[in-house]
Amino acid sequence: MKLISACWRPTAQRHVPTNADIVGRQDGLLWYKDIGQHEAGEYSMAVVQANHLLEDQSQLESGPLSLTESGPHGTFVGIYDGHGGPETARYINNHLFEHLQRFASEQQGMSADVIRKAFLATEEGFMSVVTRAWPTKPQIAAVGSCCLVGVVCSGVLYVANLGDSRVVMGKLVKATGEVIAMQLSTEHNACIEEIRQELQSLHPDDSHIVVLKHGVWRVKGIIQVSRSIGDVYLKKPEFNREPLYQKFRLPEPLRGPVLTAEPSIYVNKLQQHDQFLIFASDGLWEHLTNQEAVDIVHNHPHGGSARRLVKAALQEAAKKREMRYSDLKKIDRGVRRHFHDDITVIVVFLDHYLISKCSSCGPAVSIRGGGVTVPSNSLVPNSTNLDDVC
Repeated sequence: MKLISACWRPTAQRHVPTNADIVGRQDGLLWYKDIGQHEAGEYSMAVVQANHLLEDQSQLESGPLSLTESGPHGTFVGIYDGHGGPETARYINNHLFEHLQRFASEQQGMSADVIRKAFLATEEGFMSVVTRAWPTKPQIAAVGSCCLVGVVCSGVLYVANLGDSRVVMGKLVKATGEVIAMQLSTEHNACIEEIRQELQSLHPDDSHIVVLKHGVWRVKGIIQVSRSIGDVYLKKPEFNREPLYQKFRLPEPLRGPVLTAEPSIYVNKLQQHDQFLIFASDGLWEHLTNQEAVDIVHNHPHGGSARRLVKAALQEAAKKREMRYSDLKKIDRGVRRHFHDDITVIVVFLDHYLISKCSSCGPAVSIRGGGVTVPSNSLVPNSTNLDDVC
């Protein structure tokens, strides 16, 4: 009975879907849901933990994208890769989608502006949390998160990004039958020359806006990403001082924000040859190329796609350290971070018949990677058979 009750959790109070999706499975440091249905097709999710506390958060919401019955329907995907701690990523997981629904209701539709406003409202909300917590928990000012969002609505794909998570599309080439990888997100990492140039143009009077430290380019010699939610110590001068740890404090006064929460947004109408989307934190892309990931998804059944990608990344991580994959799986969280990062993957398959429908195409879905709420009468379903990955 204890085992069964562990699989049951109450339905979330703040967002109750009409037919809540079933909880995924936990296998050691791996959480996965091999297959599920969203309004525009199928999806697969997997999360493997490396840090002592999981800093990646993720969600998939499918159904109403606003607070009104007549509002837009579709699928929302979020990948939130935290750094410095899990607090910012958890906050985004709890608030970003709600903000998007609110702005979609106000504007009576989905748009890049709706998504942008949802990002900025989430940023403002977390800044308020930091302000309230500062007297007792000042280190929260140094916690932040990358934020990657995808929305499929009315045949249009929206991608918004802060930081270095990535979404890659698998696109069919009709002439050859091959499926090629197309990266759709813009990454904001100081290791990319264009990002360093952008930072230097935005801060012409700051010769130390990017610094090469231990062979890695970092903003102010501290952080690799140039855009994020949180990291308030690099956005507001009043938080870059004691009692914040010395390693986060700048030697000179902070004259203005050096990071921003303004997302890069891609908008495009989906085409018949667009097969699937791979959303993942940078922990995956550290070990797999875009085309390698697309090939893995394309060459296997839909079920378990995300788990296969995680396994492939872990196999590469083990190979780089000249160790056996089976031995890597035995390493506990915390220590595991020396071998790979937290990795979160959501694969979204696109059914163009469903996408062509204008109205809702089935029950609403709400699922979070690594920790979802389920109705009390639901049990964990059988999953697609795959080799153990973690």
